[in-house]
Amino acid sequence: MNRRSVLMAGAAALATSASGAVLWARQDIGRWRAAADAIRQPLNPELTGRAAIAELVRCATLAANSHNTQPWRFVARDADITIAPDFSRRCPVVDPDDHHLFASLGAAAENIVQAAPVFGLSATVRAVGEDGRVRIDLVPGAPEPSELAAAIVKRQCCRGLYDSRPVPADELQRLASAGRGDGVDILLLTEPAAVDAVASLVIAGNTAQFADPSFLAELKHWLRFGYADAVATGDGLFAGVSGNPALPAPVGRLLFDRVVSADSENAKCRAQIASSAGLAVFVSDHDDRGHWLAAGRAYQRFALCATALGIKHAFLNQPVEVPQQRHRLAEHLGLGLRRPDFIVRFGYGADMPRSLRRPIADVLV
Repeated sequence: MNRRSVLMAGAAALATSASGAVLWARQDIGRWRAAADAIRQPLNPELTGRAAIAELVRCATLAANSHNTQPWRFVARDADITIAPDFSRRCPVVDPDDHHLFASLGAAAENIVQAAPVFGLSATVRAVGEDGRVRIDLVPGAPEPSELAAAIVKRQCCRGLYDSRPVPADELQRLASAGRGDGVDILLLTEPAAVDAVASLVIAGNTAQFADPSFLAELKHWLRFGYADAVATGDGLFAGVSGNPALPAPVGRLLFDRVVSADSENAKCRAQIASSAGLAVFVSDHDDRGHWLAAGRAYQRFALCATALGIKHAFLNQPVEVPQQRHRLAEHLGLGLRRPDFIVRFGYGADMPRSLRRPIADVLV
């Protein structure tokens, strides 16, 4: 072969490779979209019996949970659903006392409570047992659709920038009412000085976390850099959810090590807070599993109410995840011995790509 032939063959091979990569990328996007759409189908009020119970489990799995680890297993019977903690999916670095894990169980339980009336059922959440299990009793009731139930499949943590518009006073009141529960209060901060004070603790907490190699290793373990990665596992933090480009997993890991830093993440946090209408701080009366469960339920109601009102939200939990900053936050807010559970920013913005969930069969015992 002469030089011209070699160059032409090389160009053809490169074009074929690029075309193949584009084709595979499109296939990956298609699979991801199909998976995201399948798990977020609207509730079907025509379902009855075991089909309705399975639908309640699907609703439960759509609840918020730390790092999208989905740390739960379900036992579903005709008259009750039990949610068991899956400690194999805990995050020992960012959540060493399992606060977020049990709050996740509470959020899942609240979705069942809100969805049950759609199927003519009433759900009552029992206290956390010594084994960490949560039972939800189901009894027949009058069918009753609600805007919070309809919001279950739409709720998401939108980690993009918002448009800085204030939330009207009447809607702030609705958010506050939704975010209160048994032994749980919510503080809504909208004044710039109050927001800035908490923002400084967010930055301090974020800086501390990114200085911890074990935190970075745990975070990286749960990151899903590309569509194929996200679909294969059905869990974890998909890059697109945070507004980052989807990349092949090896490339994403390399760039994470080279590009992501406390400075870059702090700049992102500052911009996110500046674009928000305010911050919500959830506070528990006592620091135990029962109150963590209640805090998760309160957050989930807040999130569903915000979704129904067209208000976006996302967690900024760095100060509550770093003990020193959590103490500073409690002192700043005058909480005494009460525990700050979550910090959530809220405002108006665009939808973001949605996280995935594992198949229902994988979480049913």
